[in-house]
Amino acid sequence: MGLITGIFAFLYHLPQIYKWLLKPYYLISVFMCVAFLLIRKTPGVCEHLATNREDGNPCDFDWREVEILMFLSAIVMMKNRRAITLEQHIGNLFLFSKVANVILFFRLDIRLGILYLAMCIAFVMTCKPPMYMGPEYIKYFSDKTIDEELEKDGRIAWLVEFYANWSSDCQSFAPVFADLSLKYNCSGLRFGKVDIGRYGEVSQRYKVSASPLAKQLPSLVLYQDGQEVMRRPMVDANRRAVSWTFSEDNIIREFNLNELFQKSKKPSKDHGEKAEEQNNPLPENGIDKPQSELPNPPLSTESKKDQ
Repeated sequence: MGLITGIFAFLYHLPQIYKWLLKPYYLISVFMCVAFLLIRKTPGVCEHLATNREDGNPCDFDWREVEILMFLSAIVMMKNRRAITLEQHIGNLFLFSKVANVILFFRLDIRLGILYLAMCIAFVMTCKPPMYMGPEYIKYFSDKTIDEELEKDGRIAWLVEFYANWSSDCQSFAPVFADLSLKYNCSGLRFGKVDIGRYGEVSQRYKVSASPLAKQLPSLVLYQDGQEVMRRPMVDANRRAVSWTFSEDNIIREFNLNELFQKSKKPSKDHGEKAEEQNNPLPENGIDKPQSELPNPPLSTESKKDQ
């Protein structure tokens, strides 16, 4: 059953995987993940490699290399149990595959190990994962606009993500947060993001640490009437984040988005009813006119984009 589920999941995400493979970041990552396999199995190259096999075949894995690869597979499976998006699964596979390649190359030849490690460092410094560019209803704040937006209208609740572009967790969470904004954005519930890696003052003012050791990125904070109501992940006494899974279901449940979405649409409706009463006052002396003689109420001009 698990194998069938995996096959169907792969086929479902196949168009997205195909698009990824066309991007330099993923092309280079795939090549670096299979680098040791290519060198060990390529005829004309593998014959010149050292081996600890009893049969002396340098073009096949020895028992220690198989052990390292099995250990890698176990770690990837454990890490992917908490992964939410396909990007997180692929990211874990890339990361630990490169770590395994470093170990295997150093064990094979220290010169190859140093060369591969230098390639990994150059890759990390020069090639960044592609940023999410899909549809979203999200307002991006700066250090000068976030205070004003959160306090401008008390009827509007804000769900704000504090993130940093260098954080792989934030990059993996981006499509999840964008999808939530498409589903729940309305006139009384808005979604916002602020890059605390760029705006350090915002990090201090809103008490969200950008340090990798604190593991507070990404952080989701709900604001109502300009005041913080809830945040995830929570922070312990040592200013470290309490482990929390950023899945769409968890966010909907913890922040009670379904109920908040229904309540957030009521203020605009009540406001529209009051405006309609002002435009259509009751006749004097308490005498009601027939329904056909009443003036037609004005049509709503509220944008459907915010619904």
